[in-house]
Amino acid sequence: MSALCSLMAYPGAISSRQVLLQMLKCKTMVLVDGTRVIVKTFNESCIMVRQPAVEVISYLKKADYSKPALRYLFYGLKGSGKTMSLCHTIHFCYTQGWLVLHIPDAHLWVKNCKELLPSSYNASRFDQPLQATAWLRNFKITNEAFLSKIKTKHRYVWTKRESTEEGCPLGELVDQGISRVKSSSDVVGAVMKELRLQSGQPGADFRLAVAVDGVNALWGKSTIKKEDKTAVDPEELTLVYNLRKLTKNDWTGGAIITTLSQTGSLYTPTSAYLPQELLGERGFDSMDPFIPVSVPNYSEKEFESCYLYYMDRHWLQHPQSRTEDGKKELIFLSNRNPSMFERVCASV
Repeated sequence: MSALCSLMAYPGAISSRQVLLQMLKCKTMVLVDGTRVIVKTFNESCIMVRQPAVEVISYLKKADYSKPALRYLFYGLKGSGKTMSLCHTIHFCYTQGWLVLHIPDAHLWVKNCKELLPSSYNASRFDQPLQATAWLRNFKITNEAFLSKIKTKHRYVWTKRESTEEGCPLGELVDQGISRVKSSSDVVGAVMKELRLQSGQPGADFRLAVAVDGVNALWGKSTIKKEDKTAVDPEELTLVYNLRKLTKNDWTGGAIITTLSQTGSLYTPTSAYLPQELLGERGFDSMDPFIPVSVPNYSEKEFESCYLYYMDRHWLQHPQSRTEDGKKELIFLSNRNPSMFERVCASV
């Protein structure tokens, strides 16, 4: 998220202004709230094209999609720019005509649940209708072009009077979950199942990008309580259960692109950032094998680019901040961490 404000681009990469402007225009819905605030503040949309995203994009260009989906994992210190690296990679997939299944923050699925209902499909699981409906709305906006082309391969029965027949457009399945909130969690599972089974198959006219920000939430702990006040295990949540199945690389024709996130991560040390620390034993075993991609703090060149951008946008108001000594002090205070640099500059 915090790798936002710069005009620097690596050789051969598309311009950074073009990236985010296209992301906003094509309604990919990948920008998190903090990033939207900065876009509004600066009255323009820019991201830094950084090496981690360029690296994953290069892998995506060379991958063999007849083989099981590869899993990519962005990791790094808190505030180093993992979310924006994911967003840049998602944007590449979108411009290549991929279907993008994006979970903007998996941690929101395991905490602060306003409505938790027993699953009508499986008595051992729980539905989250509000989160499911919100996700379906975003999915519909993001992938509108695919909803009439992809047909369901199975029949789904929701109530005695309502069902989705085999061969219906995927859009009808999505609309069922939006209009009938009670069945929305099961609809999310059905959408994920259809895409997983159809991706890479003969006649499938799409590639699937599964993008999960904060994938470690799927194997962590939740703050959601049952009626008896005991904690709900993430695996008991219908949304998490189905998303876990989608992160398995037992399907073809796409890629699984994820990040680790300390923000919102429950009951883990604030200093933890490595895959084995945040995923835990269960999560690491489930994600293995994966391609780890480190997202470091700014390099000297990246910091200079971001510093000049802040100066150009008059974000640095104090006269001392525009001197060489002032710049050195900003480096000392932020340690070139994108998020920390952004916060320090907000008060200068």
